[in-house]
Amino acid sequence: METQNSSVNIRELNDRIQKESEFVDLLSLEMGKVIVGQKQLVESLMIAMLSGGHILLEGLPGLAKTLAISTLSKAVKAKFNRIQFTPDLLPADVTGTLIYSQKNEEFEVHKGPVFANFVLADEINRAPAKVQSALLEAMQEKQVTLGDKTYRLPDPFLVMATQNPVEQEGTYPLPEAQVDRFMLKTLVSYPKKEEERLIVRMHNAGSFPEPESVVSPEEIVRARSIVKQVYMDEKIERYIVDLVYATRTPSEYGIAEIAPLLSFGASPRASISLSSASKAYAFIKRRGYVIPEDVRAVAPSVLRHRLGLSYEAEAENVTPDQLVERIINAVIVP
Repeated sequence: METQNSSVNIRELNDRIQKESEFVDLLSLEMGKVIVGQKQLVESLMIAMLSGGHILLEGLPGLAKTLAISTLSKAVKAKFNRIQFTPDLLPADVTGTLIYSQKNEEFEVHKGPVFANFVLADEINRAPAKVQSALLEAMQEKQVTLGDKTYRLPDPFLVMATQNPVEQEGTYPLPEAQVDRFMLKTLVSYPKKEEERLIVRMHNAGSFPEPESVVSPEEIVRARSIVKQVYMDEKIERYIVDLVYATRTPSEYGIAEIAPLLSFGASPRASISLSSASKAYAFIKRRGYVIPEDVRAVAPSVLRHRLGLSYEAEAENVTPDQLVERIINAVIVP
């Protein structure tokens, strides 16, 4: 009898989420007007936005990273700020500062560009550790302290940081503990031939479509609370934990040969992010429950930046993605 009731509840939840997730199609349509191809980038942005996480993008210049988040902010009718990270940047340039006003004879608060719904941290690895940690504190705590007062950041709050994988001269790579705070790391690749031809045609015509606002920030906040209600079976929970544990003790999952290639595995934050991202992915696919395919779809983006490669792996040119693929294939699907 209990099983029947729970199945009815799941059916009701599924119907409700199908209605509540209608805006996802509209949002995809508006993003598609401006962004040619880059389906994975758009999907990753939506997952991060709906699950309250942040996203790290790695890709060469000119691959529509900036355009993607500015288009999303227009479609959501949210405030967007871009911070270009440079070696001479100061924490106050990101968070804001107190400036003394002679007229009022007191310190006045000048909020920095981090006070926005969508923040693009462009080339985050070009700024020193002090600036990186100022931004990452805001990401984690969703607040900024200026003087003796603490100010909440707007809701929803999403940081998209980018880094160039090729040029490493004069850069400050993010420490593992700070990289771990990003829910997803997405690799942005070159567009396909047909897509690039379409991009060239749009630029030659000089007509760039403008996205319409199809959803409000308040609706995104509401959608986040509904995403949390997406049903996740205990078997899926165990599967998520198994995937993360396989990065720490590969021998338990029959892949002992990858153990020398890993210096450390994913943190508990990976399990939390994998669970949240899977629920958001199910919501995007307009389903009220998580299936193993949802977990497998988001696992590379959640795990690739959380694996520590050993010197042996680097010597053999093994990538985190290759190890994640081996782990996904080894862990038994429920």
